[in-house]
Amino acid sequence: MHLFFQKHHRLLFYSSWLLLALAQAASTELIADEAYYWVYSRFPAWGYFDHPPMIAFIIKGGYAIFNNELGVRLVCALLSTFMILITESLIERKNPFLFYTIVLSIGVLQITGFLAVPDTPLLFFTALFFYTYRSFTKNTSWKNTLLLAVAISLLFYTKYHGLLIVMFTFLSNIKLFTRWRTWLAGFFVLLFYTPHLVWQWEHDWISFRYHLFESNVNAYRFSYTTDYLLGQILLAGPLAGLILLPAAFIYKVKNQTEKALKFTLIGIYLVFLVSSFRGKVEVNWTMPAIIPLIVLSHQFIIDKVSWVKPLKIISFVSLLLIIATRIYLVVDIGPDNSTKGRFRNKAWAKTIAEKTGETPVVFYNSYQRASLFWFYSGKQSHSHNSYSDRESNYNFWPTESNLLGKKVFIADIYGISSFSDSVKTKKGWVGISFDSMYAALGGIRMKIEQISMEIDSAYVTIKIIPQVPGEYQNFLRSHHDINGMLFIGIFKGKEIIKEFNLEITAQEIVKQQSPFSISIARRLPHGNYDIRLGIKAKNYLITHNSETLHVNF
Repeated sequence: MHLFFQKHHRLLFYSSWLLLALAQAASTELIADEAYYWVYSRFPAWGYFDHPPMIAFIIKGGYAIFNNELGVRLVCALLSTFMILITESLIERKNPFLFYTIVLSIGVLQITGFLAVPDTPLLFFTALFFYTYRSFTKNTSWKNTLLLAVAISLLFYTKYHGLLIVMFTFLSNIKLFTRWRTWLAGFFVLLFYTPHLVWQWEHDWISFRYHLFESNVNAYRFSYTTDYLLGQILLAGPLAGLILLPAAFIYKVKNQTEKALKFTLIGIYLVFLVSSFRGKVEVNWTMPAIIPLIVLSHQFIIDKVSWVKPLKIISFVSLLLIIATRIYLVVDIGPDNSTKGRFRNKAWAKTIAEKTGETPVVFYNSYQRASLFWFYSGKQSHSHNSYSDRESNYNFWPTESNLLGKKVFIADIYGISSFSDSVKTKKGWVGISFDSMYAALGGIRMKIEQISMEIDSAYVTIKIIPQVPGEYQNFLRSHHDINGMLFIGIFKGKEIIKEFNLEITAQEIVKQQSPFSISIARRLPHGNYDIRLGIKAKNYLITHNSETLHVNF
């Protein structure tokens, strides 16, 4: 038995990893973001509001084989396994059992390795990029040039963080910019990435604007930075980070690939450390750093016998915690808390579906609940997003226009007393109200053409170009009693400062079909503000009807 293990340890490790990932994928309910990305796959496109399209393509491929949780996660489980295999190949001096110990001690690779979220393919394509980069630096052949370009393109199609990985890698080897094939690879990347750039151009660069100027922008709190630092230690462990992080940073690189890994590791951590002074940083945003962390810490510890024993002890304890977490995700045991509530989605959706029958359900301000309900009930849903909250892809899919004029239920977990009815689910109470004719007008767009703010003037003038899709024109022309009112909201971060009813109706906008200007008083303290336009129809929350305009009063 011992000889068999010694001879076939790699086969045993990787097959066990894959089988465990597939078993977990099949037996664990989808989390909210996975359901949202599953809805992505229902609307194939070259881009989405939140992310590039890779996760949608991956889910669509797996779901075509299995119409369940396993299908949603199938390709991600495979990519997770191949990611580890490629990462091992990046190591020059190998100690397989040390490598297994490091991998098994990083909980995030096991707990999320089977999940259908962008971080899973991001890790795979990060490893693939470094593999093709190593080949390119050794031999800049046509083949290696093309493979590098493909790897970079796939990385960019997965998550915008890919730009950081490529940028820091090439900064570690400036001489590459003197080689014409480096520029040729860049040309191929631009060529391969053109469909997504065209999509962004057609949608007014909405993803870039959101991630650069709207997401992660809050008044600074010291806890943002301390939470970020603590989160990175936990992400690299939860316990092994205390060993792996110092080891990776101390290690002196021996070749260009290791230098690129070191630059990427330090660069990613620094970028998001600085970002923590701008707003809250999500722990998983540094996920690509896991690849260099594994390789560099391995290369350091392989020569440090004194580091191996504490790593084994920590890895053993971490593995016990990870196994307990895996069981907790599958089996309905343990206390009822917010974490456990995230994994009772099937029963939650069933209870709501029994209450609402075949009538569609519209959820307020929750692309997550709308997506989970859609997946587990089989009924198309919609997220009605208030302009005081963030947008999602539901603002751009035809889910709202498909429900215009139809009977729906409006649902939310907040303000339950304001709803005509409610239902108790496995995840708590949900308020619901019947609407005999859904008439939200979020699909009408108010394009802000220009803004005039003369120093001596007491008013700000905004020129607006209305864009009314045909289905909304037809709906309003056949329902003259629907008089949605145009509002303008002035925000400071997520807080609404002022809100004005402009006394302009949706009916007037449809009839006029031409640009118009509005003026608002500048009665606000000096500072930076965000302006958004929205339409309030019936008694709904005011919808998003314009991009966010950043102004300084």
